[in-house]
Amino acid sequence: MTPNQKKNIAILSISLASGGAEKVISLLLKELRNDYNVTLVLFHKVLHFPVPDGVNVVTMSDKSPDRPFYKKFIDLIYFIFIYHRFIRKHSIEISISFLAFPNFINGVIASFNKNVKTIISERGFPSDNVTSKLSFYISKIFYPILYNKCDKLFSNSVYINNDLKENFGIKIPMEVIYNPIELPSKAITSEKLNTNSSKLKLITAGTVNKRKNQIMVVRAINESKLKYDFSILGDGDLVPFLKEQITKLNLEDQVTLKGKVKNVNSYLIDSECFVLSSFTEGFPNALIEAMAIGLPCISTNCLSGPLELLNDNEPIDLKDGDFYIGKYGLLVNNDDHVGLSKALAYYHTNPSERERFSRLSLERAKAYELTTIYSKFNHFIKS
Repeated sequence: MTPNQKKNIAILSISLASGGAEKVISLLLKELRNDYNVTLVLFHKVLHFPVPDGVNVVTMSDKSPDRPFYKKFIDLIYFIFIYHRFIRKHSIEISISFLAFPNFINGVIASFNKNVKTIISERGFPSDNVTSKLSFYISKIFYPILYNKCDKLFSNSVYINNDLKENFGIKIPMEVIYNPIELPSKAITSEKLNTNSSKLKLITAGTVNKRKNQIMVVRAINESKLKYDFSILGDGDLVPFLKEQITKLNLEDQVTLKGKVKNVNSYLIDSECFVLSSFTEGFPNALIEAMAIGLPCISTNCLSGPLELLNDNEPIDLKDGDFYIGKYGLLVNNDDHVGLSKALAYYHTNPSERERFSRLSLERAKAYELTTIYSKFNHFIKS
């Protein structure tokens, strides 16, 4: 290979559906195509995010990704043969996979083809990602066997890497590479937040489910004597429950379910505070994207991501029923609606703090800009 010849690289994923890992792939492809001959290999042809020009796309199945778990496991055997053949035919030199099943395939490839550098990426907190006893046992068995066959691993949180090491026996080199973002063309003018508000405009974005725990914010608003205008962006199986609770608590004039929206940034830029109420995260894209808009933020101190984003990962002493003023935002304990109510009141009654943390959010977001993160990612690939 001549010095200027690009290496052949494959990115392996289940799909490019509307998830956090898929968004990261879509962003990284924009930069990877400049340095490598890139092929995106998908289990299923679901393309929610754009694929940049110059990236080849290969789909291994025309079946729907919404299949029972046991069928997905059977599909995995088929995908191993297809991907192994693809690697050999196209002289792939580097194979990078995202999420568990693609990582398993990369582990098998690493076992049989020593000419390919295999890099895997864990995107969620592994101990909290098991959805059943079967998936738990599969993870406990196959993570140490197949992950350890690969050359190296990267995740988006120090806590994910620690969990893999301590609870799943992962011994290969691991690094943390945070999720990249593209800084928006428009952001909040921080000074505009330094005004008194009769109703503080709150917003959150994400799938409406138990893990995201949006009901915590509703209960915090109900706890408060102050008035809010809270918008919930997203859809999910807990929408009927949320609607019922909003009506039961007589909060129809303060809480609105917006459903799925196309231009999230237009809603963020019209708000005054972002709230993340999750029980657990891999790395909260919604939080860093809200910070990039310039919103002052409040988050649960869940694993993983919020402490890293809002307090440089420095440990905090956070009591139930209270909140912590971090370097870049406010933190509360998981499912602590009383503490959240106090944190909301802090922003509501201190417009100068809203302005200060808006500026801090904008500053913090710059560290996660795409070209900065890609530079670290590319160095990780080459090292």
